[in-house]
Order: sequence, then C-alpha cells, then structure tokens
Amino acid sequence: MGYLRLLYRIPWLFLHVLVGTPVTVLCHYRPLRNIPLGGRPLFKVVSMWWARMVCRIFGLRLHVHGIMWPGPQLVAANHISWIDITVMHSVGPMGFVSKAEIERWPLIGHLARVGGTVFHHRGSHDSSSGVAAEMAERLRAGENVAIYPEGGIRPGAGIKRFHGRMFAAAIDTAAPVQPMMLRYLRDGRHDHDMTFLPGEHFTANVLRLLRQGPCVAEVVVLPRIESAGRQRRELAAEAEAAVRSAFDAELPDD
Repeated sequence: MGYLRLLYRIPWLFLHVLVGTPVTVLCHYRPLRNIPLGGRPLFKVVSMWWARMVCRIFGLRLHVHGIMWPGPQLVAANHISWIDITVMHSVGPMGFVSKAEIERWPLIGHLARVGGTVFHHRGSHDSSSGVAAEMAERLRAGENVAIYPEGGIRPGAGIKRFHGRMFAAAIDTAAPVQPMMLRYLRDGRHDHDMTFLPGEHFTANVLRLLRQGPCVAEVVVLPRIESAGRQRRELAAEAEAAVRSAFDAELPDD
C-alpha cells in the first residue's frame, strides 16, 4: 500500500507546489495581502489553506484542542519533525525562527522568507543578537513568532529541555508566551517514526512519510503565560512543564 500511496500523493504534492504555492505567495503581497476574508486578512487565510493541504497530502488528520487568541505572542512548541511547521501554520499563521540553511533551500527557502521566517546562524553571537531584535520587532508589530526551544529536532522520544535564550523577546515586549504541544498518533500510540531516522536525509524522510498511512497530528494550545517581569529560564521551565504534561497525558481514542 505504501508505494500505491506514492502514485497519487506525489502528483498531488507537485500540483499543490506548482499551483497552490504561487497563489499563496501572491496573496502575501499588496494589494491582495490585507483583503478581509472571514474576518481575517487574505494572506493568513490562504497560508492556513496551503498548510492544511500539505497535511492532507501527507495523510495527517489534524486534531486541535484550544484556540489561538488574537494579538502578538511567542509560541513555544516541542519539535518532532520538519512537518511540525505546516501543522502549526494550519492552526494559525506565524513567523518561525529557523536555521539559516533553510533560506538557501529551493522553493522552501522562498516560502519561508515570504512567511516571515527569522533566520538564525547557529553559533554566531551577532546572529543571535539580530534574531532577538527582529523577534521583538515582530512582536511589537502585533505578529506571532514561533520558536522550538529544544534547539532543533533532538534524538529520542519525549520532550527535551527548553532553553531560555529565545524567551527574551517576549520579556522585552511584554508579549505572552503561548505553549503549544505537538504529537503524532497512529493506531492509538505515539508515532515516533515521524522524526528523522538515524542517517536519514530530508528527501528520504519526505518519501517515507508520503508512503505512510493516515496519522493523527494532535495540537494542544495550552494556557498562555504572562512574561512581564519574568526571567528567561523561569518562562522556559514553565512552558516546558506545560508542554510535557500535555505530551505525557493519556492518549485520546482515535
């Protein structure tokens, strides 16, 4: 069945990339960008449509608990797979902090730039300072910024330690922190194979995920945490505890 799924999912994916992507990019520019549609600007509606279609192509069924409140917030989520980004965009448009290498990827890099991604050169102090300043600027402008405080996709199952440095932008702007938990469920159990397998490169991972059967992508939008007057490590620890508790909670009936 896996290879049969490739026969229709790959053409579907190419069609979405060739048709849906230019439409999505076009809607991010004026005069289309801020046309109201269903109470939201057009570019946000189309971005969510694009992300949800990618999830459908990969056989993901979204189960979202909780709502994203309006206004600027720093979204802090656990990180399992590259597809986490599209899952989170399906809940609500947000700009991500991502490694600088993605900016050079064909198509994906352009989409990331258009979508408001903040690119970070790991190990560079100047880059870290610039990223923090840009994150704060986005939050002051009323936008959402999303981070993966674990520092990337780490080996092993479960929630890893949340690092505090990227929470500074929330403190500097008094923007709330929005913890968000992600997990993938198949046959009533955690699907830990959604991440990269040892030695697996990006293309191989994409093809493997395209071959897989339906999977539930569960998103839990947790209570927001006020950041004013808090310390970075304190915010990181509280967000981590909330995400960990939700991740370890009893699995729902599928």
